[in-house]
Amino acid sequence: MPRVLIVLPTYNERENIAPMLEALLALPDLVDVLVVDDNSPDGTWQYVEEYMSTHADQRVHLLRRAAKQGLRSAYLAGFHWGLERQYYYLCEIDCDFSHNPTDVTRLLAACEDEGADLAIGSRYVSGVNVVNWPMGRIIMSYSASVYVRCISGMPVRDATAGFVCYRASALARLLRHPIRMKGYGFQIEMKYVAYRMGLKLVEVPIIFTDRKRGTSKMSGGIFSEALWGVIRMRFGFKKALRESEPEL
Repeated sequence: MPRVLIVLPTYNERENIAPMLEALLALPDLVDVLVVDDNSPDGTWQYVEEYMSTHADQRVHLLRRAAKQGLRSAYLAGFHWGLERQYYYLCEIDCDFSHNPTDVTRLLAACEDEGADLAIGSRYVSGVNVVNWPMGRIIMSYSASVYVRCISGMPVRDATAGFVCYRASALARLLRHPIRMKGYGFQIEMKYVAYRMGLKLVEVPIIFTDRKRGTSKMSGGIFSEALWGVIRMRFGFKKALRESEPEL
C-alpha cells in the first residue's frame, strides 16, 4: 500500500484523541496521522505532544495552530502538509468516532481497486445509515443532500459527508481551485469541484454513529452557509475553474 496520511482536525477532543489514535494506528493499512489542533483549551494538543515524545515510530504528527480557524482551514492546512511530504492517499475523518476508523480500509480499497479519485464514506448511498441522531437532525441532513443534488446536478447521495479518502494527484489538482465555503459547506464544495473536473467519485456505504463523548461543533450558521453557498457555488463555478485551470 502506498503512503497514507489521515488528517485529523481537533478542537477540544481530549476525551476522544487517545482512543482515536490507537484505533487508526492499529489499522491493517500502515497509516500516518496528522492532528491539526486549533490550540484546544482542553489540552488536546498536549496529549498529542506527549504521545509523540513517548513513541519512536514517528507515525503521529501535530500541526498546532494559534487559534480556532474552522474546519476548512484545518483540512486545507493538513492537505498541503501531506502533499508537500508526498503521501499518495490523504484521508479525512472526524475525531469523535462518528466514523468507524476501521472503514478507512474500505475507502482505501475503493481507491486502490476501483480507481476512485475520491472515496466517500456515505451515510445515504444504501438507505439511511445513521445511529443515535434525533429524527429532526436526520431529516435535516438527508434533505440537505437531496437539495445539493437538485441544485448542483452532482450524483452524490451524501454530499456533506466528512469521511473521504483522496488520491493525492486528484487532491493537488482540486486544490488549485479556490475553495470558499467553510464548515460542512467545505465538504460539499470539494466534492462538487471534483465532480465538475471529471474526477471519479465512489460512495462507500458506512454506518454513522453520533458522538458519545465531547460536544458537537454543528451550528445553525454552518447549515445556513451551506444552504446559500450551494447556489453561489453552482453558478460561479465556470469562472472560478477558468481562473484556476485555464488550460481546460
